[in-house]
Amino acid sequence: MDKLTYTGFNADTHGITQLGRVVLDAWLFDLIPAEEDCAGWNKQRLQGLMNDIEKRWDEYGNLPSRLPPELLARHTELYQWATERARTRGWDPELGDED
Repeated sequence: MDKLTYTGFNADTHGITQLGRVVLDAWLFDLIPAEEDCAGWNKQRLQGLMNDIEKRWDEYGNLPSRLPPELLARHTELYQWATERARTRGWDPELGDED
C-alpha cells in the first residue's frame, strides 16, 4: 500500500478530487511551486503536505472568506480555473457519489 503514488494533478481524472484539492491549496499557500503537481508522491509525502495545508487554513478559520484580499483573489482564481478545467474533463458537480 505504501508504494501507491498519486498520478498528479495534471493526470488526475478531473482535478476536483480530494488530492487535487490538496495540490490547489498547496499552490494557494506557496507550499509547492506552480510547476509541481505532486505526480509520483507517496501517501506519506502527501500527508505531510496536507498537514502543512491544514496549519495554514487554521490561521484563517478554514474559511476562504477570512483569507486576506490577495490570498482570497488567488483562491478564487485557482478554483475558478480548476472548476472550468474539470468541467471540460467531464466533471459534473450535480452528480452524486454513485454517479
